[in-house]
Amino acid sequence: MKMSRKARRMERHHKRKKSVVGFNMVSLMDIFTILVFFLLVNSAQVEVLQNQKSITLPESIAERRPQETMVVMVNSKDILLRNRKIADVADIINSDTDVIEPLKKELEYQTEKLKASGFLFEEGKNQEITIMGDKEIPYRLLKKIMLTCARANYGRISLAVTRKAGEGS
Repeated sequence: MKMSRKARRMERHHKRKKSVVGFNMVSLMDIFTILVFFLLVNSAQVEVLQNQKSITLPESIAERRPQETMVVMVNSKDILLRNRKIADVADIINSDTDVIEPLKKELEYQTEKLKASGFLFEEGKNQEITIMGDKEIPYRLLKKIMLTCARANYGRISLAVTRKAGEGS
């Protein structure tokens, strides 16, 4: 039997509705590629210093971002190097010496360890170190830590601070 025009049109219409729509993979790949490039470009602006809850950094209007260096952390109780406890703050403040011997020994050990692993050190030049100290630590303690770092050939010392908005910002 012959189908009427209307029946054929309705059949075509029902066939079109039953077709499954697929993903357009080209567009999806473009989106993911753009996302990967965006993340790669912006990954350089990540803060490189570890965040320690026991340390409240002082505020500054410094513009330079921190570099990856060895970090000495000082809170109200301990002096830490690479997250290892080196000394008690109370013992260091009460001592008569200007150099913190456990810190100096550990810095020298870390230097030798980095040299052995193939890290390039420039002989005769001071190495970089960052002191991440709580804003409430006494200046006398900070001075002892800086002197100890300088004696262990870490003379390029940076102090970690929290950036705040300056007058020009």
